[in-house]
Amino acid sequence: MLRAAVAAQTDVGKKAQAIMKAGGLVSDDIVVGIIRDRIRDPDCRFGFILDGFPRTLVQARALDKMLSEEGAAVTKVVELQVPDGVLEERICGRWIHKKSGRSYHIKFAPPKSMKLGPDGKPIPESMTDNETGEPLMQRPDDTAQALKKRLASYHGETVPILDHYRPHGVVKEVNANQGMDGVWNEVLGSLSR
Repeated sequence: MLRAAVAAQTDVGKKAQAIMKAGGLVSDDIVVGIIRDRIRDPDCRFGFILDGFPRTLVQARALDKMLSEEGAAVTKVVELQVPDGVLEERICGRWIHKKSGRSYHIKFAPPKSMKLGPDGKPIPESMTDNETGEPLMQRPDDTAQALKKRLASYHGETVPILDHYRPHGVVKEVNANQGMDGVWNEVLGSLSR
């Protein structure tokens, strides 16, 4: 939404663009303004999904205020539940081919070239793209150390959002520690009216 608002040169998009060009972080007020503009579009008249926002209780309260002014409210919050240990396995095992965006995983979708070292971990030089043979890479935030910080942030800042919405009966829990079909069916079920 942010990129689209900048590209469309909306008033709020122009403010965001100026801040980003200066190397700053776009404020919650600007993000909420972008959401306000976007949900006024005709394709949102029957509802919309926000992914990754709000991330803090302050953002949730700002979103609630804006929606109230628009005559709306949060009606569903879907919590994808996965044990932290499983997240570590999933995230730290990811490798990508940067040019194409192809994604690999050392356990679930390893590249054909993968070789393991004596420690049982992949030898980085052996991690190459199946189609081009070019080297794969791990994103800097796909490490155990970075994940610990992300999880601490999630538990400290995002979990309180669930507690904020739970009394309203809108939080739906989905077991995301299962196959894709099972997760998809639970997500669909949680979104039903």
